Amino acid sequence: MKQKNNELEAIVLKISEMVKNRRIISIEIVPPRRGEDVDKIYRTLDKLMNYNISFINITRHPVEVDYIEYEDRIIKVQKVKRPGTIGLTAALMNRYDVDVVPHLVCTGINKFEMEDMLIDLSIMGVDNVFVIRGESSNSAGKNLKGDYKYAVELVNQINDLNNGRYLYATAKPTNFCIGVAGYPEKHYESPNIEVDLKFLKQKVDAGAEYIITQMVFDAQVYKIFVDRCKDYGINVPIIPGIKPVVSKNSVFNIPKNFFVSIPHKLVELMDEAKSKEEEFNIGISFTIELVEKLIDYGAPGIHIFTMGRGEESCEVIKHTESILRK
Repeated sequence: MKQKNNELEAIVLKISEMVKNRRIISIEIVPPRRGEDVDKIYRTLDKLMNYNISFINITRHPVEVDYIEYEDRIIKVQKVKRPGTIGLTAALMNRYDVDVVPHLVCTGINKFEMEDMLIDLSIMGVDNVFVIRGESSNSAGKNLKGDYKYAVELVNQINDLNNGRYLYATAKPTNFCIGVAGYPEKHYESPNIEVDLKFLKQKVDAGAEYIITQMVFDAQVYKIFVDRCKDYGINVPIIPGIKPVVSKNSVFNIPKNFFVSIPHKLVELMDEAKSKEEEFNIGISFTIELVEKLIDYGAPGIHIFTMGRGEESCEVIKHTESILRK
């Protein structure tokens, strides 16, 4: 729901429709850690929202197992390291009048809890959601009880809601546009890219209407991925995810944390850098060149993983807007 001329009016802003009209710029943020305030996120977004941002993605961490020690006992709990995705969705929609896309994570949750969450989002006026299975960062989390094994099961459930089929009733249909993740270098658990594409096709066939990729650092990797998707009959918009790498440390940390490859050209340039400022400038120049190549190839937009950092994201978005105006 958007406010216009002092009257509330329903405006469907589905991502699958956005990209038909223009090339978009979107950003992704993470909620604050448990107990932290949201001011840092607001300060970052206050800068980024000076640009033409189409939507904000908000990540959600999966439920994990933890043990809390008291004086007389130790209790086992299931908790989320960074709660607040739904509350932050509402807060940002109100603060910036922008489309906000919450991540929905399958791990450690049952279908009734998920349906309640989706009902809340529908009431809030959320048009778009992003479905992922979610990875647990601890071994105990692998044994969490939940109703989902794969993300496609949640895509099916949301599609049922869009057709008025709730878990225990037939009722008013929801109107969610469902997004899913794509992995140009394959998901780290898949034995090969073909198996990964088979699962991606299942999610699209189940009702997914757009794809945002894991971060890519080589336009050719994105191009090959899109071509392979087309060969598999995957014809929904595929938005490339990018991450400005502006430090030598990130060149080595990102691959081991996200299972992606950094081009050797960027590694060499970072190795030659003599200062933090030079590292920053190298990273920005490299990312802008990447954006140009992605746009030239025909990407429907650019999705920027901000990691809560505003300076480098602003630089890339500023230049991306200039590229899109050409």
